[in-house]
Amino acid sequence: AAPRPAHGCGSGALLGRFGVLLQALLALCAFSTLMLKRFKEPKAERRPWRIWFYDTSKQAIGALFIHFANVFLSDLTEEDPCSLYLINFILDATLGMLLIWLGVKVVSWIVQHKKYTYLVFGEYGDPPQAAAWIGQCILYLLIMVFEKTVISLVLLIPGWTKLQQILLGYIPSPQLELVLVMFVVPFIVNAIMFWVVDSLIMRKYKQKDALDISGSTETPRARRTEESQVLLSPDMDFDQSESDQDIPGLWGTSQKMKQPSYQVVI
Repeated sequence: AAPRPAHGCGSGALLGRFGVLLQALLALCAFSTLMLKRFKEPKAERRPWRIWFYDTSKQAIGALFIHFANVFLSDLTEEDPCSLYLINFILDATLGMLLIWLGVKVVSWIVQHKKYTYLVFGEYGDPPQAAAWIGQCILYLLIMVFEKTVISLVLLIPGWTKLQQILLGYIPSPQLELVLVMFVVPFIVNAIMFWVVDSLIMRKYKQKDALDISGSTETPRARRTEESQVLLSPDMDFDQSESDQDIPGLWGTSQKMKQPSYQVVI
């Protein structure tokens, strides 16, 4: 067994029996927030279970990749791996969240510009196609790889070692530190991150009329103009038909009024 340091969890504690149990409990509690978010959506815009699964499974794949990448990077050190995992997690929740938002925006702009409609996040076709979901999962996973690569490069900056030594040094119990690092802090932060990222990659119902899954686009302004023309056209035809019928009548009346009247005097 690896020697346990004076403070903090020992090497391999993240993948121990207690650590794995905490990670399973964390996954269950964190993803329950996504289910809660679905029930908080308006009934008219609430996603079907299949669409909800397609949306949330992308986050599940990305979160699992980030989690195991952090565990792997934390075990590379001979010192306290819990503090290094916490540093990775905090960077993922701050700088990493900004990188994820930027990646989603850039990828969404590219696929819309190229008219790859099945790769637009949240659009799966009608009926929903598994191929669209697989393509979007690959794109989201690439975004997470980009985010984790940048975070790993940031960790190479000198100075993180001193922060690692003082971050959790005041906690005397290794198990308490493991609970704090692997459950309490990740649950709070993941709940917020899942909620925000789900809002980024779900279908935007305010703009769903502007995007046709077949590839054609129609702006809401053009749609409103067309609808207004349709609504106005019967009235215009009706008024025109009435005016056409009234013109001969008015013309005849005016002709009668213009005809001279004669009186016969006997």
